[in-house]
Order: sequence, then C-alpha cells, then structure tokens
Amino acid sequence: MTRAAEPREGACGAEPRGRTRAAEPRAPAPEAPPEILHVSLEGYEGPLDLLLELARAQKVDIARLSILALVDQYLAVIEGARRVRLEIAADWLVMAAWLAWLKSRLLLPEDPQEEEDAEALAGQLAERLAELERMRAAARWMGARPQLGQEVLARGAPERLVRQDRGGLNADLPALLRGYVEALRRGHARRPYRPVPRRLWTVQEALAQLQRLVGALPDAEGSWGELRRFLPPTLRGPVGDPVERRAALAATLIAGLEMARGGGIELRQETAFGPILLRRAPGGGAGARAAAMPEEHSHDAAA
Repeated sequence: MTRAAEPREGACGAEPRGRTRAAEPRAPAPEAPPEILHVSLEGYEGPLDLLLELARAQKVDIARLSILALVDQYLAVIEGARRVRLEIAADWLVMAAWLAWLKSRLLLPEDPQEEEDAEALAGQLAERLAELERMRAAARWMGARPQLGQEVLARGAPERLVRQDRGGLNADLPALLRGYVEALRRGHARRPYRPVPRRLWTVQEALAQLQRLVGALPDAEGSWGELRRFLPPTLRGPVGDPVERRAALAATLIAGLEMARGGGIELRQETAFGPILLRRAPGGGAGARAAAMPEEHSHDAAA
C-alpha cells in the first residue's frame, strides 16, 4: 500500500508528458485512446482521478462505492483500448489500488496501536509524491539529452597505420650517439688552433698615461699612490680580461721605471710581492728622458 501511493501525482501530470513523448502514428486513427478514465459507480460518476481526490478529502462516502465494479470498468477499458499508453494505464491502476486501500481501512476494525495520525500520513504522502516528481523530472532531463548514435556520434576507430622503414639503416640509439661523438672528435682534430686576439696596452700608451696623471699629483712628501691607480679605468676593477689587466700593469711598471730613472717619479715596494707605490719626485721636471725611451722596450713589453 505504501508503493501504491507513490504514482498518485502522475495521474494528473502524466498526460502532457505522455503526449509529448509518444510517437505519432503513421496512419490516422479513427478514434483517439482515452486518457481519462470515466467511471460510473453508485454514488459517483466522473473521472477516476477526481474520485480519488474527493476520497482523500473525505468529500465522498467511499464505503458506498463498489471496488469490484471499479475494477470491472478498468479492465473493460483496458481490453477495449489496446492503444492506451502504458504509463496512463499504470496511473489508473494506482488510483484504483489507492481507492481500494482507503476502503479497506474503513472496513477493517481500527487497531489503536497501528493508528496513524492523518497529518503525518498526509505529510508522508506529499513527500513521496515530491520524490516521484523529482524522479520524473530527472527522467525527462535524461530523455532530452543527446543520444549516442543519433544526435551524437562517437569517434571512429583509429587507423592502424604500418610504418615501413625503407632507409636501409640498421642502427640503435647508442650506436647513433657513438657515431655522433666520433664525428665531433674528428672535426675538432682537424681544426687549427687560433688564439683569441687581445688588445694589449703598450708601454708607450702606459708612459703617456703615467706622465699625464703624475703631472696632476701634488709635489709633497707622503703622497704615495698605488701603481694600479694609474691603469686605464676599464682595467682597474675585477671586470675584464685578466690577461689584458696583467699586460697593462706590466707596461705601467716599465713606464714607471723609465720615469723613475729620469728622476720624474719615485717608486718603492715595502714588502715582497706587495703593492708598488708611486709618487711625484721633488723638483718636478721629469718627463723628457722618459719620453725618449727606446722603442725596443715597447716591443719587449708588448711581447
């Protein structure tokens, strides 16, 4: 009896859904199948769903109704109309079963232990009907989805392509790597060595730089400066080629020794491998002899 109460909502709501989903007949029918079951009983005549509503609302005396006559009329309609949709016939059957259950509750003696509250029973019925409507809505949604093979087509089977190697080479990856390394080695073995050309600072350039900077030094005792300060600005810091920096420092040292020999500057080194210090010599006129330095010193420093 609990399951019979579930499809009640479908009695009224199944008609438009059934009309939408049913396939239209190819040939016109002489008479449309009935979608509302009319019953004629003692004390009531009309649609079956209306009788069920009146019985639930206790507005009709179902004790006077003949369930046997109701079943006979139901079977007669089903036998006479073979084209009745299954869902409509099922709704009619649920209505008739529900009426039979209501009448059985009136005929059977009441049991105080099994008596249920009318409001609780109505609430349970409403909940079941709501659940039924949700299931029907989900079924309609699934029915409206594109179907595979009709609206939606699946991806075809992948092609089984056969790869054929017609190059005639039979080598694996390790052999290919070994051949590549050997080719690189042969290429490096035939390549002649070419040193990287560098722009080395000559002794003449260092002498000109040193004369210009020493001329700006004050003529006073104690004003010693490190020889590295007289290098070009691009070679003073750690940035740059260290070979070019060492060559410039050597050229500046040779130029400083020539100027010290001419009496223009003074050089000193307080510790072994320590910084070389330089200052302007007292008296000042020092550059003429240093400027006349033999040209072979320049070639020696550059070498």
